[in-house]
Amino acid sequence: MTSTGPSIDRAKREIVAVGRRLWQRGLVAGSEGNVSARVESGRIVTTPSGACKGFLEPEDLVVTDLDGRPLGEGRPSSELRMHVRIYALRRDVHGVVHAHPPTATGFAIAGEALDECVVPEVIATLGWVPLVPYGTPSTEELPERIGPYVPTHDALLLANHGAVTYAATLARAIDVMESLEQAARSLLIARLLGRVRRLSRNEVDRLMGLDAYGVSPGNPGCTITDPEPLGERPARGPAGEVHGPEDRALRERISAIVSEALEGTGA
Repeated sequence: MTSTGPSIDRAKREIVAVGRRLWQRGLVAGSEGNVSARVESGRIVTTPSGACKGFLEPEDLVVTDLDGRPLGEGRPSSELRMHVRIYALRRDVHGVVHAHPPTATGFAIAGEALDECVVPEVIATLGWVPLVPYGTPSTEELPERIGPYVPTHDALLLANHGAVTYAATLARAIDVMESLEQAARSLLIARLLGRVRRLSRNEVDRLMGLDAYGVSPGNPGCTITDPEPLGERPARGPAGEVHGPEDRALRERISAIVSEALEGTGA
């Protein structure tokens, strides 16, 4: 049996807090992204179209029916269609967060899922994050594309678009979004350093046998490649090429560019 969800008033307060958190952490910019909650009355509370998520007030939010039709004033985001599809497929879900986390979105633009066995916390609490084929935003294409993935995953990368996470509560959904972006950053840094050390099948099986994280994802696990032990192979880049002294200058230049970019953002 699933819970009925929060009250409308509580959902409005939670959505405002999540919107500010997304904006403060750089997971959305401008009017990007959207947040919603399925509430106890069988309705949806959602962010309005065209509004910056960092400066919303409870009275700005829109209430709709379960098909996304407004029940009062305000115009919901056209991407509410994606949220409606998630709620229809997952009765346990009461919070959905769609954002454009920069690093995770970079993987989505590059056509890569986040499915490697590299970070224990991500493997155990988030699992494999697949890449959903591109669908035009604000149309029925995107809900149709995510449909096959929603029942078995709690986070999705949207090709050339961003990411969406969903959970029993909005608090959990925003936590998953932050974990997704953190994992993407860590993997990108490892690639820039020239080596990604993946966990072995034995290490992953042992991890999944523990009850250390308190969360059981709908899609536990990741892609296992049975890596060789550290020190037994040369460092490899994202495309599998072997790095040697001849490209040290290139890697140093890449490192300098990344450092300059981070300084420019105040990170």
